[in-house]
Amino acid sequence: MAHWIRSDTARTALLALATFVAIGATTAGAQHIARGGAAVSPPPEARQFDFLIGHWELTVTPKASGLGQRIHGAPKLVGTWKAWRAFDGWGIEDELRIMDASGNPASLSHALRLYSAAEKQWSQTLLDVYRAKFTTSRAVWDAKAMTTTADGTSPEGKPTKVRSQFTAITANAFRWQQDVSDDGGRTWEDGTLKIEAKRVAATAPR
Repeated sequence: MAHWIRSDTARTALLALATFVAIGATTAGAQHIARGGAAVSPPPEARQFDFLIGHWELTVTPKASGLGQRIHGAPKLVGTWKAWRAFDGWGIEDELRIMDASGNPASLSHALRLYSAAEKQWSQTLLDVYRAKFTTSRAVWDAKAMTTTADGTSPEGKPTKVRSQFTAITANAFRWQQDVSDDGGRTWEDGTLKIEAKRVAATAPR
């Protein structure tokens, strides 16, 4: 919709605009701080999750549970992991799909991962699409692994802590493992879910 203004008002508006542009031209080169003091240019640490960017094929191994699975092994699962840079370089967005060997969907999750310069860690929100459930978590990079911790709930409704780690990270592969604690983190059941990822492409289709 067009907005028409009187000529005298227009002259005043144009003068104000010219002044604004002139001031902006003298400060644009150094403008890295948003109103309120927040940085608008991401620090180098905001690239810690760059290893995940791209398209990955997965071999997924849940921990065998129950007598039948212990005898015959856990069901074979496969999947894909796709990730893109997001938030003006401050983080990434990614999608994890897990299927059975016949291609039937088992899990779909969508994550938003944002680096917090003030907290020196990652703030994450994960959507479990099929269960319509959001989970928040934190992640820290230690130069060898990315470790995520979150509070959750067991299938029986009991509070749990969930820890996951990206390890063995190379240009074309990584490993991911999830551990669970039902005693507040004093002890852990390791490897409740494991993923082996192999790169398909450097960029992922949406």
